[in-house]
This record gives sequence, C-alpha cells and structure tokens, in this order.
Amino acid sequence: MKGIDLNLVPLLQVLLEVRNVSRAAEQLQISQPAASTGLARLRRHFDDELLLRVGRKYELTPFAQSLVPLVDETMQQIRLMSGARSHFDPTSTERAFKIVASGYSATLLIGPIRRILRREAPHVSIEFVPLGSITPEPAEFSRVDLLVAPADYGMPGSNRHLFRDSFVAIVSADNPVANDVLTLAEVANLPHVVARIGEGIRTPADLMFDQHDLKRNLVASAAGFNSLPLIIEGTDLIAIVPRMLATKAQNAGIRMMELPLEEEVYLVESMFWHPAQTNDPANTWLRSVVQRSAALLPGLFQENPNET
Repeated sequence: MKGIDLNLVPLLQVLLEVRNVSRAAEQLQISQPAASTGLARLRRHFDDELLLRVGRKYELTPFAQSLVPLVDETMQQIRLMSGARSHFDPTSTERAFKIVASGYSATLLIGPIRRILRREAPHVSIEFVPLGSITPEPAEFSRVDLLVAPADYGMPGSNRHLFRDSFVAIVSADNPVANDVLTLAEVANLPHVVARIGEGIRTPADLMFDQHDLKRNLVASAAGFNSLPLIIEGTDLIAIVPRMLATKAQNAGIRMMELPLEEEVYLVESMFWHPAQTNDPANTWLRSVVQRSAALLPGLFQENPNET
C-alpha cells in the first residue's frame, strides 16, 4: 500500500475532531464534495470506515480513535517543518498564534501582551482559547502554541512559572458583612458561589477550607473565576477569588475582604509548551512576550524560575 497523501492529514485531523464532513469542510474552507472525496480516500487507505453513523450523528471507529494521538503528533511535526526558519522577525511577520488559557489568566495577560505587540509585532495576532477546550495530553499541543494553566494541575510538556496570586473574599458593596471582621469559620458559613475549573480539579481556595476542616455553605457555582464578581453584585453571596481579579472588579460594586489566614494561599500560573517547540524561534519569542507581560503584573512570581 502506498503512503498516505500528506495533503489529507489536515482533513483527517479535523474529521477525527469534529466527526462531521460538513463541519470539517467548513473549518478547512473547502467544499463538502471535496471533503467527502477526501474521506473516501482515507477510508480506502486505512481499510476502515473511520466514521460510523450512530443515530443522527457520527462516532469514531475504534481504529479511528487510535489514530487521534498519531495524527495530532504528525500535524505538529508538519507545522514545525513548514514553519521552520533559522530566525524569526516579529516586526514583519503576520503570524497568528493560539494560546490556551483560563479566562482569569487571559483577563490579566491580554492588556500587557497587546502593549508589547504594538511595539514589537504590529501584524501579529493572538487568539486565546478556553482552557477546557483541550485535554491534558501531549498530542494536544499540536493544536496550540502555548498553554497557560496552574502550575500544579499536572499539564504535560516543558514549562515555566509566570506569576502567582493570592486569594481574597469578595462581596457586594451593599452587603452588611463588607465592613465586618470575620473568622474563617464565619466566612465558610456565608452563602458561597464557587468557581468550577474542570472535572475533579480542586482550586487552592477549595484546598484552603479543607485544610482548616471547614465546609463551605455552597449555594451556586460558575465556570471559572471571571464571572464571580458579576454574579455576587447585589446579592448576599460571597466568593473566594484571586486578588488581581478582585482588584479589577472593585469598581463594579464589589468590596474586597482579606481572609483571616496566618499564611496566604497562592495560585501559581505557568506556561506550558510542546518540547519540540523549545528551540523554535517563533515560539521562543512568544514565550518571551508572555513572560514579560506577566512581569508587569503585581503578583509577579518572586523566584527566578527556569525552563524545565
């Protein structure tokens, strides 16, 4: 059997991801007949259906599921090869980078990053993609240039610390407890809205109450930290959020309250990248931009972190 036509690999990757010929064609900006023809060629090459109709949707065959990490890694190598340069000139490139990050990290970093890009790379664009859009698998890095996530969440790849942030409580400015001095047990008894980061993931705020053997009065939850200030405004709710986010939200009818802790609890954010991108000039520059942007934040990580 002849080797696979490399022109079909991007189509195969998208088909394995979206599991729909029409959506794959739309994403790749090709016609649906062209996508259907490509799928037929892929089926002949692998001697496998790849996509099977189950009810009103398509599912991957077991063989197609086994191809996902292989195809992702192949696409990563193709991108590295096609984009390989002995140098990278940010002043002239029109490259579009993709960074996976939580809404909280994106909120803090977008402003400083844009200021650097205006000076150094006026034609570069950066798309921030939600953290939950990829799984913590090495092959997923073939889809993005960089990932920003908490340092202790077990993300794969090479990494470097960016910044750290402590936690504070926030309440609506008209909440009577805004002016009270509370114990941590009293804070726990107030009605809480909490951030849900991902399946089975415990935030430092969650662990803080566990370590003090306190159970919070949980009445609501939301995806990520960013929406919590808007949710609690005008309510009797309390939320535990990173300090820099709370500082940004104070002008929106929110009051910040210090937590009664002997030692502050920190959230440390790191950037992660595929090891194959370590020496890529474009990725090296992008990491420098993100690192310098983080250095402008008041919660700058105080140690001298090294790439690992």
